[in-house]
Amino acid sequence: MSDYRSLDAQYFMPAFSRTMMIRRGKGCTVWDDDGKEYLDLVAGIAVCSTGHCHDHVVSAICRQAHELIHCSNLYYVPGQAEFAERLAKLTQLSTIFCSNSGAEANDAALKLARLATKRNEAVAFTHGFHGRTIGSLAVTHKPAIREPFGPLEPKCSFVEYGDLDGLRATVNSNTAAVLLEPIQGEAGVIIPPEGFIEGVREICDEKGALLIADEVQTGMGRTGTWLAMHQTKVMPDIVSLAKGIGSGFPMGAIAARDGLAFKKSEHGSTFAGGPLAMAAAMATIDVIEPILPGIAAKGERFASKLAKWNPRVRGLMIGISVGEQCPRVQSRCAELGVLVNCAGDGNLRLVPPLIISDAEIDRAAGVVNEVLTEVLN
Repeated sequence: MSDYRSLDAQYFMPAFSRTMMIRRGKGCTVWDDDGKEYLDLVAGIAVCSTGHCHDHVVSAICRQAHELIHCSNLYYVPGQAEFAERLAKLTQLSTIFCSNSGAEANDAALKLARLATKRNEAVAFTHGFHGRTIGSLAVTHKPAIREPFGPLEPKCSFVEYGDLDGLRATVNSNTAAVLLEPIQGEAGVIIPPEGFIEGVREICDEKGALLIADEVQTGMGRTGTWLAMHQTKVMPDIVSLAKGIGSGFPMGAIAARDGLAFKKSEHGSTFAGGPLAMAAAMATIDVIEPILPGIAAKGERFASKLAKWNPRVRGLMIGISVGEQCPRVQSRCAELGVLVNCAGDGNLRLVPPLIISDAEIDRAAGVVNEVLTEVLN
């Protein structure tokens, strides 16, 4: 076996902080290069929605790989129209465009909003995260990852998450869109105040701006409904999706309301919506559909088991405020065979596969409880 750590140090740009390699995964379990087993509550950061290497998803990808791997969007792509129909129906929106990632999906959403409104600015929220491409970074709040790359476009103003008065004062006649995470994922599973999302929709309608719901992390059943927005009275103009949409196969998409669509040559992509991505996405929906009604109960089980720590829970998005000890909690949980993740501002984030069993929830919660008690008390 090659010395991958030395090779990585020599040849790979040091953009990531990492200490282990995951060699293999099945269901909610992964194994590192030493053969140690872990219960995975990170799931590739909410990506492996159907668990690792789900048989139905693997079979769909393999079948398609034997027939056609790539043909580009110069031609009709096998499965693309069928996927678009299915995604439009489950999101309750009208038209679909595929991308290769969540950041690309948000870029596409911004482009579509600018085309539709003939405006060129955006409004987003503090602690929000929408990606690292130049366009999606422009609407991502964290100064440490924004400021080295300025000036950024589109011009974006940031409002405190939950502040409707601040939003009303900020959205103006140049605002093409307001970008909203229904639950802020990278910030640590931050759930907005009651009525906030409805208020954002009202302000967008008043000011003529579009509402873009970034459901890259919250979508595809993660919160117990296909979209987190489905738990509100609000229908967005555009939704961005990725992460759990392909069970780990890299892809994303936007879904838009009736009347919003790219015309010929207004947007494009060589790889987006390719045959393998379509096979993975369709198989992923197949797996999520029957288990979707039980996801809320799984979240409630986590909430009950972790109640001592006042978790923020919506479906299988769980956040716990830990503070500066969060990295230690993450490390100690890994030592005990459970992978968790530190998100923003010292918040512990659990986003396990949607197929996680009650027994696995109980085991995971037991370890998290043990470690939090050890570290925080």
